[in-house]
Amino acid sequence: MSNENKEVVRRFNIEVIQNGNEAVFQALMSPSFINHSAPQNMPRGPESMWNTFESVLRPALSNLKIEIHDQIAEGDKVTTRKTISGIHSGPLFDIPATGREVTISVIDIVRIEGGRYAEHWGLNTLSNVIAALSKD
Repeated sequence: MSNENKEVVRRFNIEVIQNGNEAVFQALMSPSFINHSAPQNMPRGPESMWNTFESVLRPALSNLKIEIHDQIAEGDKVTTRKTISGIHSGPLFDIPATGREVTISVIDIVRIEGGRYAEHWGLNTLSNVIAALSKD
């Protein structure tokens, strides 16, 4: 089961986050999905994840790439250490495009249920990237 769960997470990262495939997103998300990392007072369901990719990351970063460095699976959970990178070619939280390469380090834990994302916890360096871009 561990390898199957890792593949679900790998597929989500490449096909959904990197490539923006909404059909794969819908196929891999449980309708009862909970994003435990959503900002306070924001939606925590599947729409919170899709909104981050389609309204924040993809418009701000061209040539968006996901590089998975490590995956560890135990039981129904997969922990992934990855980087999200791209060129800052569009507004990112009111910061105009700088043309700079951006790299966001991420560690995610995803609980898989029936081959779909059921829960997500994550830490990332997006706030550091925003702070650095704001100095330009």
